[in-house]
Amino acid sequence: MLQLARNFRALLGQSTLLPFRQPRTRRRHRLVVTHQSIYLSHLPGPFAGLRLVHLSDIHHGLYTSLEQVERVVDLANRLCPDVVALTGDFVTQSPNYIAPVARALGRLQARLGIFAVLGNHDFRVGADAVAAALERHGIEVLRNRSVQIRSLQASLTLAGVDDFSYGQDSLRMALRQTIVQEATILLSHNPAVAVQAAAFGVDLVLSGHTHGGQLRLIRSSFPRAFARRRGLRPRFRHGWERVGDTQLYISRGIGTVVVPVRFRCPAEIPVLRLETRNHQADPTSEPHAHAGS
Repeated sequence: MLQLARNFRALLGQSTLLPFRQPRTRRRHRLVVTHQSIYLSHLPGPFAGLRLVHLSDIHHGLYTSLEQVERVVDLANRLCPDVVALTGDFVTQSPNYIAPVARALGRLQARLGIFAVLGNHDFRVGADAVAAALERHGIEVLRNRSVQIRSLQASLTLAGVDDFSYGQDSLRMALRQTIVQEATILLSHNPAVAVQAAAFGVDLVLSGHTHGGQLRLIRSSFPRAFARRRGLRPRFRHGWERVGDTQLYISRGIGTVVVPVRFRCPAEIPVLRLETRNHQADPTSEPHAHAGS
């Protein structure tokens, strides 16, 4: 890993595309809020218009400071979410970062709740410790289980699985209490689970993990190689996808790994607006974005 980081730094140091040239801090920490409508055929009427803010891959550590995390939390709260979904990789490298990031994320506010799953980096530093810290600050961690979110007389299922790449995910356990014909949203750090989720009839999968490629160099195969290395089909990089009748949204996430650089791939907070529509319909417009603070 260290040698890979050195190789990337050497490559970027020789490139005229280096994002730190102008100005360094602003370009490195650029954050975009992406608005996307998601149409679900099983969504009950009372949930139409539900506003879900999706945060992923925070990677608090050497490259993502606590100040940056706190700014992300402030921005997420200003978006007035009904639900906040956190799809893993809260920390990088050291368990010392667990308590501070959990405390910062504990300031998130959402009308119907804040829910999380764990990522591969969380397992690397201590999955139980990360989950316990988040729970202490009011964040419900879904480890191969589901909850029902209720509004008026209606409900939808929100399920979550542990990390796919560590072999800790169990869709069967997570979905065993789901109700037939009820809309089901699955949180999974790794989007590779989407193929199996489609077989289970999940309506929507929310994931991160890929960072959108992180470095999208011109005429470069890096995003494709990055996806292959993480066990994904190359097209599973970022944004909206469909696998059969199951929809998938992959966030580019907040933080970085290997090198503290993003190029042509800014950090992202997706804001998903859930709507009811016939199951054959896809979103009719491209997601639109604006820069965050």
